[in-house]
Amino acid sequence: MKPVAVFRHAPTEGPGYFASFLSARSIPMTLVAIDAGSPVPTDVSAFSGLVFMGGPMSVNDDLPWIAPVLALIRQAVARDVPVLGHCLGGQLMAKALGGSVGRNPVKEIGWGEVEVLDNPEARLWFGDAPRRFESFHWHGETFTIPEGATRILESPHCANQAYVLGPHLGMQCHVEMSREMVETWCAVGAEEIATAGGPAVQSPEEILADLDGRVARLNAVAERLYSRWIAGLAR
Repeated sequence: MKPVAVFRHAPTEGPGYFASFLSARSIPMTLVAIDAGSPVPTDVSAFSGLVFMGGPMSVNDDLPWIAPVLALIRQAVARDVPVLGHCLGGQLMAKALGGSVGRNPVKEIGWGEVEVLDNPEARLWFGDAPRRFESFHWHGETFTIPEGATRILESPHCANQAYVLGPHLGMQCHVEMSREMVETWCAVGAEEIATAGGPAVQSPEEILADLDGRVARLNAVAERLYSRWIAGLAR
């Protein structure tokens, strides 16, 4: 089987639980470390799927790798190679597919409830899972839903939390979190938390409370979404 290409845009924002999910199913993975200077592939045919992780930058920044990534996403969608995006990754997908990315009304940092919408696409991806679950968030921008895609998740502070387009899934929230990632983000993002404020920003103490339980519950949600996504991988 061709490997899944996982694009990392910041050293602390790796694949987390997604890597464990692939490993448990013997699905090969290739890490494209954009943060370490890895070039963006120009041909999607070497991969069974593309996965884009988060990052502190904006898709609207003038960075040399953004245009090639957008082109690669469009190529993958045109060839029905599944694409999966987490936070920045979901924004990259949205922009590549004709949507836009701009400031969210408030910053979301920490744990927050999201709601699964009542539509056929949402039911296809979530099955009989609870209509609400607690996800992890760390963003100040958000995407519009690309033409032809279907919105499947929302939260009180961000209407567009996830969308699907055939085998492709773009998310604003972070379902890939591990305990280590949450702890690291709290440490490196302490100053941002202290200065952000707002109704959707939690303190490090609030974020770290019941961490093992929260991560385990989020992993269960992620497993359902990832299981649906890998069903479309090119064999």
